[in-house]
Amino acid sequence: MGRIESRFIMGEMECISSIKTAMKGLRRIPRILKINEIDDYKVSLFFNNGESRIVDFKQLFEEVLKLTSKRVGYKLLEDLTTFKKIKIMGTTVGWEDVGIEGKNMKGEIEFYPYDLDPLVLFKNSIPDPKRKLIIGLKIKEARKEAGMTQEELANRSGTSKHYISRLENDKSDIELLTLKKIVEAGLGKNLTIQIS
Repeated sequence: MGRIESRFIMGEMECISSIKTAMKGLRRIPRILKINEIDDYKVSLFFNNGESRIVDFKQLFEEVLKLTSKRVGYKLLEDLTTFKKIKIMGTTVGWEDVGIEGKNMKGEIEFYPYDLDPLVLFKNSIPDPKRKLIIGLKIKEARKEAGMTQEELANRSGTSKHYISRLENDKSDIELLTLKKIVEAGLGKNLTIQIS
């Protein structure tokens, strides 16, 4: 293998490593499933990992994307009414009325709406505190009410003290069947789920 080939392969491996690092913490490539709420330029988005996150689009446009009057999306910074026409477009969000015209593969003029990469939106967002699940806190309260230590709850539910601690501090996701074990076997209560 020559020097150029080995540099290319090393560069490719570094690129793959960078992508893996960027995706760490995500189970899959982020997609936006729903727009929860629009409050001026702050938008709560529901992602496919089950999280609702807030994107401050004004900050994103100005500081991250550095939109200037010569760039396509700048109109959104100038006109809040146009911005609020944000909608789900495929796996992300965008604006049907803002975009550029260009030629498609057949050479025909086509309008391409302005949209943003969902990974960029996910990376430049914060968890939405109004839509956060509070399972860890509920488990902690129930455990203390029962007069149990984390270790006792872990032993009764077939998990570990470390897992219970991470769960109570919202450092770990929980699967429904594991939640059922902790609530029913560990705490001796019934698990009910309410959808409202």
